[in-house]
Amino acid sequence: MYAPDDPTQYQEVLVSPMYPAGSNGTGEAGFAPVSHWPHQYLDEGPCQLLVTSPDQRIRIGWFGDDFELWKISAAEDAFSAPRWTATFNHVTPAEMVAGLTAALVQDYDEAIASDTPGRFLTGPTVPWRDTVRPLTDAGWNLDGAAELGTVEIIAPDDQAGILVDRRGYGSDRTNVELWAGPPGWGTRAEATFTARTPSHLIAATAAVMAKSTPVVRERHQVDRRMQHLVTMTPVASATPIAEAQVRRAPTPLDVRRTAVTQAVHRAARAPRTAADLRVMAAQSRSTGVAQKRTGHSVPAPSARLPASSPTPRRGL
Repeated sequence: MYAPDDPTQYQEVLVSPMYPAGSNGTGEAGFAPVSHWPHQYLDEGPCQLLVTSPDQRIRIGWFGDDFELWKISAAEDAFSAPRWTATFNHVTPAEMVAGLTAALVQDYDEAIASDTPGRFLTGPTVPWRDTVRPLTDAGWNLDGAAELGTVEIIAPDDQAGILVDRRGYGSDRTNVELWAGPPGWGTRAEATFTARTPSHLIAATAAVMAKSTPVVRERHQVDRRMQHLVTMTPVASATPIAEAQVRRAPTPLDVRRTAVTQAVHRAARAPRTAADLRVMAAQSRSTGVAQKRTGHSVPAPSARLPASSPTPRRGL
């Protein structure tokens, strides 16, 4: 535990490996690939932000006060029930979510260019090995003690894995789960995928777990029960190369430092980055004036945004 006046608790550190790092309390990394898609800010109901593909077939929901923080789905058209659904809990690093959202953007762009339905609706391939290949290629190992009808691949440190359940039927059942960390409310990251989720999308999410690139967190954001499982290096002492690798998206501290000066310059144009959304939220709270800035006729953001630290309803 950190003392309330301990300045080191807010120190930015590089956390490695990524999968036990937990969430940093924002959705910036997960939303970054879809920053150019339509955004809808919702004042009522558990879903606070809904991002969709331009044709609304792909839906990315942010449930900032809930245990299941992200719900992502795809459908044949805007009015159809989801063909598949992926959920990420409140402990899952947003960088993992970005693996899926980036793959969805690529699939969507390819579908529009080729005038086809899109790979995001193709369904899983038959060999389960396609799903876990990024992990096995990275040296993760098959768990010989997995239950009959299931396949589990475990990280070399035994702190993460993927479980493929080949038992049962039904398109809505969960048949793939990515997990990291020991069981517990604030320690176990979980990402689940229903049966018809395309294998390459699960593989894209898993591939992020297999990477060695560290992620930026404030020291207090790494659960104390997880700190012995990770390496934390102060950002200030990192090499320029390592720092450049983890700073592909702005950190919460970066956003706070630049929000005031950038707000004036961005007021006249549509937002294109996750940091822009934070500025909009700050302006909305300070002025109380609803503003529309995305060019998609969406309401101004409420105070509950993915760029604000969510407070889980069930007491994280």
